[in-house]
Parts: sequence; C-alpha cells; structure tokens
Amino acid sequence: MSKSYTRGACPRLSAPMETGDGLLARLVPAGPIKLKALAGLCTAARTHGNGTMEISARGNLQIRGLKPDTAPLLADRVAALGIDSSDGVPVLADPLSGDPSALIDANALAIELRQVLAASPLVLAPKVSVIVDGGGRLHLDGLTADIRTRAVSATGGPRLHIAIGGDGATATPLGTVAPDEACDAVSRLLAVIAAHGPEARGADALQSCGLAAFRDAVQARIEFQPLPPTRLPAVMVGTHSLEGDLYAVGIGLAFGHTQAHTLNALTEIARVHNALWARPAPDRTLLLGPFQRTKVKTIRDEARRLDFAVEAADPRRRIVACPGAPSCASGLIASRKLAAEIAREVEFAGTGVALHVSGCAKGCAHPFPAPLTVIGTEKGAGLVRNATARATPSYYVNEADVAATVDEFSEPETADA
Repeated sequence: MSKSYTRGACPRLSAPMETGDGLLARLVPAGPIKLKALAGLCTAARTHGNGTMEISARGNLQIRGLKPDTAPLLADRVAALGIDSSDGVPVLADPLSGDPSALIDANALAIELRQVLAASPLVLAPKVSVIVDGGGRLHLDGLTADIRTRAVSATGGPRLHIAIGGDGATATPLGTVAPDEACDAVSRLLAVIAAHGPEARGADALQSCGLAAFRDAVQARIEFQPLPPTRLPAVMVGTHSLEGDLYAVGIGLAFGHTQAHTLNALTEIARVHNALWARPAPDRTLLLGPFQRTKVKTIRDEARRLDFAVEAADPRRRIVACPGAPSCASGLIASRKLAAEIAREVEFAGTGVALHVSGCAKGCAHPFPAPLTVIGTEKGAGLVRNATARATPSYYVNEADVAATVDEFSEPETADA
C-alpha cells in the first residue's frame, strides 16, 4: 500500500488518497456488481471507513474515511467479494449492460483492452483514460478521455470511430477501425502519448506533434471519417429498457454521496424484487436491474423514500457539489450541506448543471464553467457567473447567507446589471 500521494494523481483501491476525513479509495468497476457483493462492500465501508460512499461524475465508486491500517483490509475484502475493479488505465464502457440499442458489446471489448494494457510496458500519466462507447442510449459523449472510441454503423457491420482528447463534441477525429483491431489501435495511440513523457495527456501530444503522429501509429488500420454527430445528453436517472422486456432503474445519489447503511437498504430492496446487479454510472448514478415491468414503480418509490433522486428533474441533479469541509482538507466551506440548503430554497430554470458549489478554488467536482459557482475562500463564500471555481469571485458572503444570495444571483442579469 503506497503511502505517498502525488498531487494530481487519482486515488486507487491500492493507493488511496489523503483527504480531510481520512483516506479515499476509488474503485473503477469493470462491469456490473452482484447485489450480494455490493451489500458486502457497504458493510466493508462501515467497518474499514467512515461509511460514506460516493459515485463520481465519471461513474467511479468511492469509499471515504479509511485509515492506513484499514485501507489494505478494504482492498482484500473487495477481492474476496469478487468485485472486478481495474487499477490500471481507466477504460470506461457503457454502463447499461444488455442495452438493445447498442451496436457492439462495449463491456466485452473494454475487458479485452484492459487485459492488453495490463500487460503493456507503457508508462502513462495517472489521469490518462480510454472510453469504449457501444453506441447505445446511455452513451458517454459527456465524458472526456484521452482516447475515445464509439461504435458507428457502417457497410459490412459496426466500426469503432476513434478520436483524441475531449468529449463527444470536442475530441479530434482520427477515423474508424474494425472492432477486432480496436485493442491494437488504442495501444498504439497510447504509445504516442507515452512517448511524450509520464505526465503527458492526449491533448499534449496533439499540441506537440499534431494528428499526423497518431495517424502514423495506426497506419492502414484507420479509415478517415469525421466526428460522428453529438447525441442528445444521456439521462442516467430513470427507467431504461433491456432485452427480454426487462428494465434497469437509474437512481441518482444526491450530490454524489450516500451512507453505506442507506445504500445497503436500497440493495436489499432490489434483491427482494429479484434484481441481480448494480452498476455505478456517470453523472453520479447507480443502475439497478434487471426488473420486471411491474417492479419498477416499487423500486423508484422505495429509492425516493431513502432520499435518492429518482427523477431527472430532481433539483439536486442541477447542483454539483464536492464534499467540502470538513471531509476534504482543502475545503473552506461545507459544500454539500450548502448544496442541500440551496436545493430546498432555490428553483433553477432550464436543464443541465445550474450551480457548482466548490469547497475551494480547485473545482474538483466540476472543472468546467457553470452558470453560477460558489467557491470556498478565506474571505467566505465567493460567487462567480459563467466561470469555473478557479475564477476570482466578484462577491463574497457568509456561509449562512449563501442560499439567499444564490437565489438572487440565479435571476437572469438585466441589461443594466
């Protein structure tokens, strides 16, 4: 178990990261988790940590409050429960197994790619990641990655479109390869990134040597095609049809966190109604399934009773908040407590992220601009419009006044404002 935590590195199960409430371990599930195993993980989170469990914006599962002597015990327990979690290069695949609209089995390809990369000598930056998007409904356009692949329809069968850096709209298109050539192509492209040093990212390699170096790496395997059209945002919370007239239910974690005993209660309810698996998904969501159609309403009602978000329109889904103080050592405000207060008192028009509450200027939970951002500072809570948490606040208030101030700031600016 590593005891040194490099700034900018990602917390892993084998190398947890120091935070304000102890060590944080992150699991990158390689597939669905059996419900019995998830229940065991909830028990382990209470036994070895402080019982706080999180699902990140990228669909990773996190356990907080570990100690140097309990973190290895958690890792051992994860292995004993048979939870397949990758500690190598993160390869993110479709969260919805059995999606009838998918063009390929993205999870099977991701497993093969993880095996190839695990055997590779490449040294890559900790945050380098790969996306394998099968082209289904719960797509991954909203996530950024260094190498992203997306299944697209083509004459003769699906092909995988490859792009470098960015998200589904901003990545630089390279072209398509056959599915059986994808692992080799991705490995070669990652080698281009690795050649620029152990801290290099895909965007760095693009800026340094342009797209030509990536094209040369895959040579004749690639057929040029422009970036596929951006799809409507994938809505993870809600009911999703599976093959065989079965359904998965997407449950949102309020501000990305819950307590282990609460998650365990939800898991037990799902088991009673014959579900088999759970899958952490992007946008801080947990997918549960499969369910018969007649069970869906019951599961949603029970999840609502446990204070999970079961509607995409839940106001808590419009707010992104990091743990903040005291859970994070860098936090200067109690981000999640403030976010809950704001969700109760403020109505936001429209869709998408309306507010980011960040415990400090790092903006870990949402490194992108938001219509309104609350930032923890030495002067109190700072507010900025249409910027990231790294911007200099234009206004400061005490924590007790944040909700009321956000209500005022959330009104559209007038021409003379």
